[in-house]
Amino acid sequence: MKLKLVLLASIALAATAPAQDQTAPAGGDIPAKFVPPIEARDYVKREVMVPMRDGTKLYTVIVYPKGVTNAPIVLTRTPYNAKGRANRSDSTGILATLPLADEMFVKAGYIRVYQDIRGKYGSEGDYVVTRPVIGPLNPTKVDHVTDAYDTIDWLVNKANLPESNGRVGMIGSSYEGFTVVMALLNPHPALKVAAPESPMIDGWMGDDWFHHGAFRLANIAWLGGQTGYKGAGKAPPTGGYDDYENFRDVGSAGDWAKKSGYDQLPYWQRMVSHPAYDGFWQGQALDKLLAANPSNIPTIWEQGLWDQEDMYGAITSWEALKAKGKIGNNHLVMGPWRHSQVNREGRSLGPFEWNGDTAEQFREDMV
Repeated sequence: MKLKLVLLASIALAATAPAQDQTAPAGGDIPAKFVPPIEARDYVKREVMVPMRDGTKLYTVIVYPKGVTNAPIVLTRTPYNAKGRANRSDSTGILATLPLADEMFVKAGYIRVYQDIRGKYGSEGDYVVTRPVIGPLNPTKVDHVTDAYDTIDWLVNKANLPESNGRVGMIGSSYEGFTVVMALLNPHPALKVAAPESPMIDGWMGDDWFHHGAFRLANIAWLGGQTGYKGAGKAPPTGGYDDYENFRDVGSAGDWAKKSGYDQLPYWQRMVSHPAYDGFWQGQALDKLLAANPSNIPTIWEQGLWDQEDMYGAITSWEALKAKGKIGNNHLVMGPWRHSQVNREGRSLGPFEWNGDTAEQFREDMV
């Protein structure tokens, strides 16, 4: 009887309720503005433009747990899209939002910062590939040394980031490792530790472009994607799936550049005009610059033993600093990793299977 009364009441209400509009609204089903709620996030994400000494502003993403106070900062300066680097997935949890390699920082309550270097993605200014230090190869008044200094100076200002404790560490692999090393040439007082991983140190002797003078065709496609566009862009196709066969078919590096359009790019022209180890390359060799002006910053240099790209820089820099008596604050770690694998999963390498995740072990125990 009770069920019957409930059903009758429901029918009566349905009969008296106004009819719902079943037609699409004017303008369609996409509203003028849709803002997903973010209240459930356990973190704060800020996007700011940090001013440099020359007035150029650099796009910077700051991520930290809600309610955090007196927290240290970990900074990465990148040419590879800071917004994307700080967003592994869209999640309400900070652990899933930031990259795999940041999990230890998240668990420790750190503030994580990613910044686009000048001229790339969201940052203002002109982009110069591995911009040299101020001097004969860089007649401007800014470089990665000054940009890192100015960025750290802004971050540790309580008016800008009151959640921090004023202490900063820098970390990065490959090009990002290069920006860490540049910061060591004139470190900000708030820079307390550095971790350059497979850093680009000398582009002729053994990193990226040449390996002791032998040009690396494998790296040529990087130029199209990196210098063909301010933001994201596709490199011209290199051919088939097998790079070895592509290299055999294409002929010389010059033939490939002309065929793929790389000869339009300023850095290609600049690079191929210096095939010998002349002042262009010697003036950018960071191991020599570090040795001439060694810092006291505790630094851990990481080198993957199967790094086909940047196998030279970390080892050579550590050796140069060791020769200067700076072994106490410089430490070298080598492991079974390919290029930048230390920031990914390290359970295997090709057919080799390791006893556990060696990359995670490095991150958890040494960084």
